[in-house]
Order: sequence, then structure tokens, then C-alpha cells
Amino acid sequence: MTIKGVLFDFSGTLFRVEPVHDWLSAVLDASGAALPDSELARCARELEEAGALPGGANPLRLPDHLADLWAVRDRSGELHRETYTGLARQVELPDPRLYDLLYDRHMTPAAWRPYPDTKQVLGGLRQRGIKIGVVSNIGWDLRPVFRAHGMDDFVDAYVLSFEHEAQKPDERLFRAACEELGQDPGEVLMVGDDRRADGGAATLGCAVHFVDHLPVDERPEALLPVLALAGEGC
Repeated sequence: MTIKGVLFDFSGTLFRVEPVHDWLSAVLDASGAALPDSELARCARELEEAGALPGGANPLRLPDHLADLWAVRDRSGELHRETYTGLARQVELPDPRLYDLLYDRHMTPAAWRPYPDTKQVLGGLRQRGIKIGVVSNIGWDLRPVFRAHGMDDFVDAYVLSFEHEAQKPDERLFRAACEELGQDPGEVLMVGDDRRADGGAATLGCAVHFVDHLPVDERPEALLPVLALAGEGC
């Protein structure tokens, strides 16, 4: 099989969102609010358990009143915000404005770090003339994250769920990405961290390769095999 295009998931594959404690601390600092260390630790722990940080851990317990929203959260920006601010509101915070401020923070480039090998792999694929796409279940425009980290020039196409009103594993997203790259699905590799969502590309005929959704410091080289799969030894 000759690979002519590679599709990547975003969160947990190319980039990882900041830890919950850092996320909350940044918002508190920017808003002029303050919490004692013990309260900060409590709020961070409860926000993580609630699954309130998009790109972070899933909820330990999904509230009944949010179950339907959770299932379709990536189909629009409004649904995405409503879902995650709803999860955050399960945690008592000192100022009700913080729920929306937390949501806004996670959309900023500063909240995201690329994995150590992301730029090397994207650059290596680009040098070989392989087309690159990003296919993400997401409720906001992630292009500024790539621009801020100097990686937008590597990407030929972004296919984002909220712009297509469909979520992975719906094959329509993968089909749209292949069409934007001008490649047959049989010559495209999908790289992601979610076996169900990203594995949906296989129904279209794409090859699929998985990485683990780990903190940035714990996953320095997991993307490097993509170069070998695309025909360039590492």
C-alpha cells in the first residue's frame, strides 16, 4: 500500500491540552480571583472528575441531564460549550463567570502543547510530498493553535466536526478529508488515539494507526512510526 495522504486527530494525537490544575490556575490569575491552595486543589480535582476540560479526561459520572448533550457535543459550537460548561457547573467555584472563562481558556493556543515529535513527523511527511489533514471531533476552530505553534503550513486540510455537523466515527468526515486532500481512501492513513472514533476511517478503506492519549512528557516518540508507515524510515 502506498500512502499518499495522512489524516491526524488533534487532541491526544498531535497536541495535548494543559493539565486541569494549570487550566484553572491560568483562569483564576487572568480574572484576578484567588483560592487557597487547598481549595484550588479541590476544585481542580473535582473539575477533572467531572470531565469539564475538553481534551482532558472523560467524566467519571455523566449526569443524566447532560447525557443527550454529551452524545452530540461535537456537532456544533453551541452544543460543545453547553456540554462542557454544564459539566463544570457541577463544581462549586467562587465566581459564576469562571465557567465560561474556563471554556474560553481551553480554546487558546496557550492551553495546548504539541507532542515532542509532532513537528518532526509533520515536517517529514511534508518533505516527502505527502498530503496532511486534521480530522477532529471538536466544537471550535483549532487552526489558530496550529498557527501559533508554527505548524499550520504543514496542514493541507482541516475537517472539523462542528463545521460538518457530524462526528467521528461517521465516515462522512473521513470522506470529506480524503476529498480535500485529493486522495483515494485506500491510499490514506488515519492516525488517532480513539479506537472507536478514529477507527471509523477503516470503514472507508483507510489504513489506521493508533497512539496512546498520554501527557506530553510521557509520550515523546509515539508518532515517529508514522514516518515509517508512510515509507520514510525513522
